[in-house]
Amino acid sequence: MKEIKKILFPNDFSENASKILQYVLSISEAYNSTIYLLHVVQDLHRWGKAYIPHPSMDVFQKEAVEGAEKVMDRVCEEQLQSCPSLERRVVSGDPATEILKTIEAEDIDLVIMGTHGRKGLEHVILGSVAENVVKKSSVPVMTVNPYKLK
Repeated sequence: MKEIKKILFPNDFSENASKILQYVLSISEAYNSTIYLLHVVQDLHRWGKAYIPHPSMDVFQKEAVEGAEKVMDRVCEEQLQSCPSLERRVVSGDPATEILKTIEAEDIDLVIMGTHGRKGLEHVILGSVAENVVKKSSVPVMTVNPYKLK
């Protein structure tokens, strides 16, 4: 069996991500793996170019990243104290694209991520980050439906 030394956990800081964390920690402990905790701040420039002046959008994007860094600090402090090996990153961009870039750049062995369970029009409009990652990932992706957890 292939060794699992690096686990990528894309975290959107939702309550559901906290539920999935138990699986990430369990697998990391079993394989003595490093957890790569990644949060992607949606690139706001692509949504607001026509309506919001560019300098204002830059400031807003910078504040969003700084806010995400603070939440990342809190998540690590409150939920990941027991993790002996942790790498953390906050980046801006398209979530699926940034997850796939991280897989390649960090030579990740396994991705563990949640599903949101979007359906219908919501799925068509917002897409599915998990679906895109599963389809395009060069490594195994374990998806966890947080709504089915006990």
